[in-house]
Amino acid sequence: MGDEKEENTCHNHIIHSLFSDQLLLEGHDWCIIQLGVPGLIYGFNVDTSFFTGNHSPFVSIQAGCLDKLPTFTLEGDRTGMAASDSQLAAVAKLGSEAWPELVCVSELKPGYSDCCHNYFKVNSTNRVTHLRLNMHPDGGIARLLWVRYGVGQRDWSSVSTHQDIDLVALTNGGVCLGYSDAHFGHPRNMIGFGRAVNMADGWETARRLDRPKHLKVDKRGILQVPGWEWAVFRLGHPGVIGSIEVDTNHFKEQENNSSAVFTGNFPDSCRIEVCSLTIEEEAECIRTKWASGKWEVLLPPQKVRLSVLITDICTARPS
Repeated sequence: MGDEKEENTCHNHIIHSLFSDQLLLEGHDWCIIQLGVPGLIYGFNVDTSFFTGNHSPFVSIQAGCLDKLPTFTLEGDRTGMAASDSQLAAVAKLGSEAWPELVCVSELKPGYSDCCHNYFKVNSTNRVTHLRLNMHPDGGIARLLWVRYGVGQRDWSSVSTHQDIDLVALTNGGVCLGYSDAHFGHPRNMIGFGRAVNMADGWETARRLDRPKHLKVDKRGILQVPGWEWAVFRLGHPGVIGSIEVDTNHFKEQENNSSAVFTGNFPDSCRIEVCSLTIEEEAECIRTKWASGKWEVLLPPQKVRLSVLITDICTARPS
């Protein structure tokens, strides 16, 4: 009897995995996972979907913060085989069996739709670069997700105050703290990796039902409508903002030189405001759903052009 195999993934994170997976005579199965973004982890979703007869009955998760990336080689397709001797030797140098536990040995439910998501809260303030996922003793896990349960954390000690850097990027610790609407896409998508692959990979809201029957524009060509949609982000580090990029890729497309084809719920215009908050002030703003707080206009209302960029590039200098 063998174990079913699923590609070990981490919801858009890069992973290097080494499984010691075969019929065990002793010990338990494990794998080493390299996070795509070093950071803080607040929880996990261990998904056992479809593993209804051979899911791993128990799991534990350990974490380490490595200064240098291990030189793992996956040595081709090893489906149905245990890790090679060279891989085991490489992992032994990490001492991962002694890494601190984020999740102690805990029971997993089988992969039926009503119980396949196993959530675990993590209480840790330590930066993490790698995980050790332990199955006790063996079995199957479909997905290990932590993209919604962690925050990227950069080592800012190596960043010059004269260096331009994207302070709101997820990879640098940017976080979406609040928003007015996320009907079709969450605003945190806007600070993700690279450019969006499609509209679902961006932020899209529902149409406002209070839009007037007859639309009017001001002298700048900006639509005059009641209210607006908004999202709030905390930068990964305080800084001085020099330029901003607002990318409407996939929401607008140029068909040819004479006409434009509009796709999706693209914005007519945008405005960007900024403020500097203490931890206590941020908590109060979250409690009041951002009805409080002193905001200053950084970018006045701008008409979204047919090009994908409103301004040059989203960079700032750490302060």
